[in-house]
Amino acid sequence: MFGFRRKIRIETERMTLRLPGHSDWNAWSDLRAESAAFLTPWEPDWAHDHLSRRSFTNRVYWAARAQTQGTALPMLLERREDGALLGAITLDNIRRGPAQAATIGYWIGQPFARHGYMREALLAMVHHAFAHLDLSRVEAACLPENSASRGVLEKTGFKYEGVAQSYLQISGRWRTHVLYANLRNDRRGRTTAGL
Repeated sequence: MFGFRRKIRIETERMTLRLPGHSDWNAWSDLRAESAAFLTPWEPDWAHDHLSRRSFTNRVYWAARAQTQGTALPMLLERREDGALLGAITLDNIRRGPAQAATIGYWIGQPFARHGYMREALLAMVHHAFAHLDLSRVEAACLPENSASRGVLEKTGFKYEGVAQSYLQISGRWRTHVLYANLRNDRRGRTTAGL
């Protein structure tokens, strides 16, 4: 419960969610590069070496260490039928003790957007967080105008909880984000607040 002893693989209907490996660099950097215009309006600024092999190697080492220490679960989305890399999802900032909570973040490559892959990945990761990691709460944040992200969160059981002023720097500016959460034992029902 308090750490991960083996490499986690989460199977969904069409995908395998797994830790990144060094051999994923080409597919990852190609997908990020071809999807840059699609992704950068919603993400913190990319470092000048964001797509480099060295940067990806550091990401692989961080992912393995974070999984072993139980602080994060950074997974790539791999389509089983052809092994295509689709995007990534990360359960991060895993907090134990009285909180039993984590934050979730995700991205999907532009060619694979709006095909239900992220919905499938979110459902699987939240289930894993509740059933296998014994978490009580999974939190998410996105820009208010990101209707695609808000929609997938709402379709996977996340409820709107409020606004965080100056939450993240996006395109060099501190941006306000809307906050969502999914609770293991949620009795709140559907909410339209903040829509």
